[in-house]
Amino acid sequence: MTEKIGVLAKKASQRTDVERVVVTPLPTVYGEFRAYGYFDHERGDEQVALVHGEPGTDGVLTRLHSECLTGDAFGSQHCECGPQLAAALREVAVAGSGVVVYLRGHEGRGIGLLAKLRAMALQAEGLDTVEANLALGLPVDARDYGVAARILGDLGVRSVRLMSNNPRKREALVRHGIRVSEQVPLLIPPCESNITYLRTKRERLDHHLPHLDAVAHVSS
Repeated sequence: MTEKIGVLAKKASQRTDVERVVVTPLPTVYGEFRAYGYFDHERGDEQVALVHGEPGTDGVLTRLHSECLTGDAFGSQHCECGPQLAAALREVAVAGSGVVVYLRGHEGRGIGLLAKLRAMALQAEGLDTVEANLALGLPVDARDYGVAARILGDLGVRSVRLMSNNPRKREALVRHGIRVSEQVPLLIPPCESNITYLRTKRERLDHHLPHLDAVAHVSS
């Protein structure tokens, strides 16, 4: 009997699905949302999707937002993550429906909080965000979007209007079976503290950031 229980526990620990655990109303300053809580059995992460209105199945306005404690919670100007999250929630509310998937485990493009802070320290010494990750022996981008695709699938979403400047995010969703009918720019005005970071994202990570041309004189 004990052996049988052990086998069942082993099988449970090897689950690779994403389980919907809870749905609850979540009023926000941007509007009324429903928070869908998920558990990723493969990675052990708790995930959440914020849904506004009745998104339907096709052409759903969607943001996949990578967790960023420094930007989302502390208002860091090193990146544009906090303003992007706010803008995405606002756009979904204005549109009347949509989904924002908040992806935990994506801190620092997947390297984790402490490693991200170490990379930021190297950037303060003159390295760019790509060079800093590599100097630490870490991947430039370790994020995986399979969990996001499975969450969207659970919500009944088959195709999205993806709010992102990152073509690799679009490619990842398509690989995981979610069609992208349109890529919607999510452009945040740069500041002196993040202009170098944003230029690196455009020049080395292929992000579509045409608005930087208008501020080419900043810190140049």
